[in-house]
Parts: sequence; C-alpha cells; structure tokens
Amino acid sequence: MINFEGKKVLVTGSSSGIGKTTALMFAKLGADVIINGSNVARLMDVTEQIRSMGRKVLTFTTDVSKYKSVENLFEQIEDQWDGIDILVNNAGITDDNLLVNMTEEQWDRVMNTNIKSVFNCSKFAAISMIKQKYGKIINMTSSSEQLGNRGQSNYVASKGGVTSITRTIAKELAKYGINVNAVSPGYIKTPMTKEVPDFVHNYFMDRIPMKRMGKSEEIANTIMFLASNISSYITGQIISINGGIYV
Repeated sequence: MINFEGKKVLVTGSSSGIGKTTALMFAKLGADVIINGSNVARLMDVTEQIRSMGRKVLTFTTDVSKYKSVENLFEQIEDQWDGIDILVNNAGITDDNLLVNMTEEQWDRVMNTNIKSVFNCSKFAAISMIKQKYGKIINMTSSSEQLGNRGQSNYVASKGGVTSITRTIAKELAKYGINVNAVSPGYIKTPMTKEVPDFVHNYFMDRIPMKRMGKSEEIANTIMFLASNISSYITGQIISINGGIYV
C-alpha cells in the first residue's frame, strides 16, 4: 500500500481535471499538499476537500510561467513548510490554430505555460531537493507529441519539450537521489476534452483499441506510483497511458 505520510507535495494546475484528482489522491494517501492554479473558486473547493481529510494544505494562484513569481512561490513554501518532497508539473493549456493562422501570442502563451513552467518549478524544487538528497519530479506530457495533432503546433511542440527536459534533468539530478519521470496521457475525460468537437472525439474513439476515454484517476494512479519509493530505480522515463492508441 502506497503511503505518503510526512511528505509534502506541490501539484501545479490543480484546480480541475487530472491535477485536482492527483492533489486529492495524494491527500487521501497521507500527504500534505500545495495546490496552485488560476481559478480561485475551484481552488478553494479543492482546498476544503483536502482539509476535510485532515491534511495540511497551502493554496496559491501563482502564474507558473513567470520565473520571478515561481521563485517567490518557492520562497513562501520554504518559509512555511521547509521545502517539498514531490513536484507534479501539471499546469497546461491549449490555444489551437492552424500554423498559417497562429499568432505569436498563441504560440508564446502555450509555450510559456506548458514548458517554461516546467523549467521554473523544477529548478527551484531541485535546489531544495538536492539539499535533502531526495525528491520526485513528475512532469505531464501528452501522447500528441508522439504523433502530432492538426492545429496544435504550439501544444505539441511544448509537450515534446517536456519529454526532452524530463530525460535531461533526470540525468542531472539522479546522483542526488532525485527521480524525474513523465506521464504521457492519451485521450482522457477532463474539462479540457469536453470542449473538443464531435469529429475530433470520433477520430480518437475510432483509433483507441480499448474503445473508451481514459479516466483522470488512471493518470493519478500512475503519478502515485512514480512519486512513491516503489519506483525508486525508475528515472528519465516517459510512461504512456493511452488505451493502446499507438500499439
């Protein structure tokens, strides 16, 4: 049985979807949780659910795409909780358009949120983790970076970047007892995928051998495995959870 008693976890993008499910699962398994997101009402709902489990929780609305903001976030965490043990880089957005119609603002917004945030949070988490000679960093990439998605050159590029930085910082941090891995979800039932047009939904359903969407709990379960000591000899890996879409 996985147990996170005494562990301190930061989950970015934790107001809904996979991030929310992950934060709540960590709390259920005994961790104290730091949540971060942009939707205040949803964050407060997650905050209350964690408190109802008897766990400690810190709540922030930091823009994790901003370097100085993240530096300040980790200073506050250090002051209040003396650092973290586990980081889940889950913050991510889409802003789709065909390449010839995509604006510079669309490109920059997605890249900053999806990949620069991973650099920002991982850097400051690593500084703390190196001191304690222990840590787990789990990044969220996407199955779309393996195949490409029409109209998502910014999103796919950002997730490809997450895959690459995962492998690189895993090599840099391994000697300090820090494991760095990524989870690559396929077509998962979340608030984000509720917005996809019917023809996109049907496209994916036709290609998934398991003939169903994935559940956020199935992604969170894998995150729990990677965050636990059961996976102590696993680092630099990208774990695909996609119902067999690329089999």
